[in-house]
Amino acid sequence: MSTFAFTISFAVWTIFSIIGIRIQQDLGLSDTQFGLLVGTPILTGSLVRIVLGVWADQYGGRPVFALTMLAAAAATALLAFAETYTMMLVAALGVGLAGGTFAVGVAYVSKWYPRERQGTALGIFGAGNVGAAVTKLLAPLIMVAFGWTMVALIWAAVLAVTAVIFWLVTSDDPQTIARRASGTRPRSAFLELEPLKRLQVWRFALYYFFVFGAFVSLALWLPHYLVGVYGLDIKTAGLLAAFYSVPASIFRAYGGHLSDRKGARTIMYWTFGVSAIATFMLSYPATDYVIHGIRGPISFTTSMGLVPFVILIFVLGFFMSLGKAAVYKHIPVYYPDHVGAVGGLVGLIGGLGGFVLPLIFGVMLDLTGIWTSCFMLLFAIVSVAFIWMHLSIRQMERQHLSTELDALPDLPEMREIHGPAQTAAMSRVIEDWRPEDPGFWQSTGRRIARRNLWISIPCLLLAFSVWMVWSMVIAKLPAIGFTYTTDQLFWLAALPGLSGATLRIFYSFMVPIFGGRLWTTLTTASLLIPAFGIGYAVQNPDTPYVIFLVLALLCGLGGGNFASSMANISFFFPKAEKGNALALNAGLGNLGVSVMQFLVPLVITMSVFGAMGGSGRATSAGDLLWVQNAGFIWVPFLIVATIAAWFGMNDIASARASFKEQAVIFSRGHNWIMCWLYTGTFGSFIGYAAAFPLLAKTQFPEVDSLQFVFLGPLVGALSRAGTGWISDRFGGGRVTFWTFLLMIAGVLGVLYFLGIKDQPGAFWGFFAMFMVLFLATGIGNASTFQMIPVIMRTVVDRTSPGMAPPERLRQAERESAAIIGFTSALAAYGAFFIPKAYGSSIAATGGPEAALIGFLVFYVTCVAVTWFFYTRKNASVPC
Repeated sequence: MSTFAFTISFAVWTIFSIIGIRIQQDLGLSDTQFGLLVGTPILTGSLVRIVLGVWADQYGGRPVFALTMLAAAAATALLAFAETYTMMLVAALGVGLAGGTFAVGVAYVSKWYPRERQGTALGIFGAGNVGAAVTKLLAPLIMVAFGWTMVALIWAAVLAVTAVIFWLVTSDDPQTIARRASGTRPRSAFLELEPLKRLQVWRFALYYFFVFGAFVSLALWLPHYLVGVYGLDIKTAGLLAAFYSVPASIFRAYGGHLSDRKGARTIMYWTFGVSAIATFMLSYPATDYVIHGIRGPISFTTSMGLVPFVILIFVLGFFMSLGKAAVYKHIPVYYPDHVGAVGGLVGLIGGLGGFVLPLIFGVMLDLTGIWTSCFMLLFAIVSVAFIWMHLSIRQMERQHLSTELDALPDLPEMREIHGPAQTAAMSRVIEDWRPEDPGFWQSTGRRIARRNLWISIPCLLLAFSVWMVWSMVIAKLPAIGFTYTTDQLFWLAALPGLSGATLRIFYSFMVPIFGGRLWTTLTTASLLIPAFGIGYAVQNPDTPYVIFLVLALLCGLGGGNFASSMANISFFFPKAEKGNALALNAGLGNLGVSVMQFLVPLVITMSVFGAMGGSGRATSAGDLLWVQNAGFIWVPFLIVATIAAWFGMNDIASARASFKEQAVIFSRGHNWIMCWLYTGTFGSFIGYAAAFPLLAKTQFPEVDSLQFVFLGPLVGALSRAGTGWISDRFGGGRVTFWTFLLMIAGVLGVLYFLGIKDQPGAFWGFFAMFMVLFLATGIGNASTFQMIPVIMRTVVDRTSPGMAPPERLRQAERESAAIIGFTSALAAYGAFFIPKAYGSSIAATGGPEAALIGFLVFYVTCVAVTWFFYTRKNASVPC
């Protein structure tokens, strides 16, 4: 009931976010006057919080809550009869009482729950912030139909009715009842305010100044911002502003739950870190650039479209909601007898942020004329709060033996200080990992390993989708007005492979240094950069070619992920299951290429995101294409995958190693041999996947091949995922040998059908031979990776006989993981060289045959190397 009452109160408190726009138009107010009007209720609601909080501790939250709502309802009704700006300011002061109910509710609700559940309870209560979204959704409709005065009268009536219902259905809190029964007098206001002398309380207040004050200010300012920046009408602006207010409110309950489980410290780090990134991106104003090139000036514009703006606002609101709950998790724990006073002060400072910031927003806009100046200010505030919090925590850790600290309860965020209370289940770093121990594997290891595998797979699938999406985008560029030559298009197809392969060299060593969980989270989140970039760039045919070159290189971020993903998963599984696990991770991850090639042709033909996604562009045939969707479609999935990686994956302590410890692989001859063989399998797979759409289009222009090309990567990915067990059973070396023979046959078949491409059915023969090639590369990808751990266990046993068996096993695992990453890095250059070879061959000879003959010769060398080192009778390392 408290949550419902606070929701209605909050809806009244933010009423000016909607009716203020119409009042500004009616009275001809400046932006500064508008900011003052909108912020006045916030000022009152902030200043009275400390007084109301003290009264709630002294007299009980129930009567104070009900009386405050009735007073705010009366002031809101009087607002409808105000005729001048001054009268409206006076009425707005009374409307602000609705915001003071928060301090009352915190004191009231916290007294009903034990300490270990107060975070969740207060998070649920704080979700009443969603009242701001209620106002944004409903008030514009009523205002358009009946005028803004009707909004004020209806909101006042609903608040008054809520106050009466609240009084009738609730009870006094247990502490107030006990105090009245014992005849104890309430503490004086002076004693209630005693904790306010502590600097810690003011630090909490600064946190809340951002997570709540900035939330309120943006909730009030966003409709005005959206109307001014994007030219939206008030109804649409209110709806999109609600898209920010809703997550910034309802997820507060989840933030309270996380604070109870994980600790407020962790949640605050996430809140400030993500908010700093989001506000920095939102701060960048629309800018025109002029590059003085050798052929004259090159001009282009960077600006944030409506879709990425709404997405970033959603993310910002979500993490603000977590932070609001985390701040108030501290208060009943540190100050259980002064919740009203401390909570009131923290709420006061936060509420003042909601008053001061809109006013400053208006002043900054008047002075600078830059709409994004409001986000520049928020970036500065969150940076200061982040730094102060971190320095305070470090000081706390250095002084953790003080009596004061030891007296604190055993909270989630304090477990490392209090002692070994942090259980293995709560920790994301696994200290004891023994996958080769059957008992450990069956009881604990298998479950953890599979969870990490099934989170890793979608992250890798998305990485491959973003990496290879450029191959589909460039095939459509000529149709929507981009005039690039065939060689320029093949360069764009090749560059993601070049950058992805280069990044893999570095990514292959990152998991032992940073941990698989952190690295997977960061690398998955980094894919948002090219996803947004593609969505922006393809909407304007005047975008310079150099921008497309940069975007092509950024798509390579997805290619780098494979090396670290495979290295990470290799640590989790025992030898008997490693081949199949790596095959599943890589095979289903490789499936991202096929998913992309199937999904992108569909989403670019429709307005998936409506007006927010931008308009479609007409092709030469008269159809409309939304090529920007090829980038935007991955954004929501990337956000979900990033969150899943952070909260669901683990780090293995024994897998930690420096670069120097991993660099021993460069002295292993078998590392370089496996690089050669894996280039033949995976390098072929990824190179063919990147070039197949464009090759089929150029060689058989009369066939609409783009609707079929996704089948090639699909066959390759599924064959890799489904054939790992064959190598585990028959030996990776044997399977690799026969795979290369099959690839030789496939290339010969492609050459044959290209030679008769003018005859009926030649395309389908060409297509079938490429399916054979994709099938063979998938099988070979699984078999070569199965060989690496087998080879390294043999090599380490031979070269380090003095090591204890467990240490030899750990060393072999480290080297295997590093080699898996490094071989995948070098092999990924196939994504560059194969498309580039096709382009160069076509430019020099008129056809791709010369490139295919070169691939044929390379596969012959792979057959010979596999036979000599691994499958002949006296091979050095039989496998």
